[in-house]
Amino acid sequence: MLLSIITINRNNAEGLRRTLQSVKSLEDCEIEHVIVDGASTDGSVEVIREYANNKGACPLVDVIWVSEPDGGIYNAMNKGIAMAHGDYIQILNSGDCLASNDVVSRMTKRLAEEGSPSILYGNMIKVFPDEHTMRDRCFAGREITFLGFYSGTLNHSPAYIKRSLFDKYGKYDETYRIVSDWTWYMEAIIFGEEKPVYADVDVTLFDMTGISETNTELTKKERRDYLEKRINSKMLKDYDEWVFPISQIRRLKRYGWAYKLFWLLERCLFKFEKWTRKEQSF
Repeated sequence: MLLSIITINRNNAEGLRRTLQSVKSLEDCEIEHVIVDGASTDGSVEVIREYANNKGACPLVDVIWVSEPDGGIYNAMNKGIAMAHGDYIQILNSGDCLASNDVVSRMTKRLAEEGSPSILYGNMIKVFPDEHTMRDRCFAGREITFLGFYSGTLNHSPAYIKRSLFDKYGKYDETYRIVSDWTWYMEAIIFGEEKPVYADVDVTLFDMTGISETNTELTKKERRDYLEKRINSKMLKDYDEWVFPISQIRRLKRYGWAYKLFWLLERCLFKFEKWTRKEQSF
């Protein structure tokens, strides 16, 4: 089995139905769908049973599911990873959907073309509460560095991750409520130097009403907790001070005329400061 899609859910029957329908509509693919439900009481279990008994247009989808109490989002994800048999894992939580019925075929073709990279990621279409959308290409093939992860991340739902990486780097840290996918990426990509490969493919539709999108203060707190445990305090101090100016300069460099103007102004200020110090020395 090449791909295991893992879906976690708790009392989100409507969103779960949308997610399962998107997988049910897949064409020409052989996948395993692992569904971990947190003992829902809103009819989600009935939705799962109906889906498992009527998989629709993709008869090669194997469905494995469980409904029982869990210890939160990352506990449920880890449970799903332990249940999965695929070479690659994709996390597609309830409310999120696959972007098209041929997306798995397109992504698995890229896996073969790229020589089975450790992580292959595509585009995520953000779906906002007012139903407008935005395509997020994330790093879009650019080199991924610590600076990029300091304030950003690699999108989770459009990523195909080798299951063996969870043996190598461990599963998600269940002490965090929101940022464990980010901390796992930090361990694998920044400290472990895994090299994700980008495919310009719209992979998922991401529901922007989830916990990580509505609790930004907790996200910041948990990220900071991880960084302070993992990064030298003096190094972290430099990132705290300079990450935003560096990001500004990077944006300016996209526009040659603006960057040249900035460079000219900086040179003039440098010359002025040098001349001022020279005058003061007399």
